[in-house]
Amino acid sequence: MKWFNECKSIEDVKAEYKRLAKLYHPDLGGDTATMQEINKAYAFASAKAIKRANLSEEETENEILSSEAYRKAIEAIIYLDGILIELVGAWIWVTGNTRPNKEILKAAGFLYASKKVAWYFRTAEYKVSKGGKKSLDEIREKYGSEVINGNNASRHKHHFLRS
Repeated sequence: MKWFNECKSIEDVKAEYKRLAKLYHPDLGGDTATMQEINKAYAFASAKAIKRANLSEEETENEILSSEAYRKAIEAIIYLDGILIELVGAWIWVTGNTRPNKEILKAAGFLYASKKVAWYFRTAEYKVSKGGKKSLDEIREKYGSEVINGNNASRHKHHFLRS
């Protein structure tokens, strides 16, 4: 399992998957066989991280389903030009030149937050009952963020003090 050896949590696994998909997805110059290998390793690494978290059976099942949903959402948009994909807490946020990719984002399960001028993806357990009143910067400050910038696929971690 060479792909996810450094990952300690499910959040690390998700962030590493996003980085690897940006490097090896067939639509970005990678090849199908490598991406399939990464997908298999992702499933294994996710299960391993979830098991370490000592969750209940129901929580474990929900986390596995959530992990697969995140993988599919990222894979569906990772090849798009001019966008920035960011993992902030348990949500994926997409900013940049999203207008030309509106239908692709919708089809991948992303929703548009007009006040934040950004698209987001989250699974049902992270649904917020009240309308999100915090700005995207405030959300980043609270949860930290993991960004993959443009075509260079460099990885940047932003951690902020939590209150």
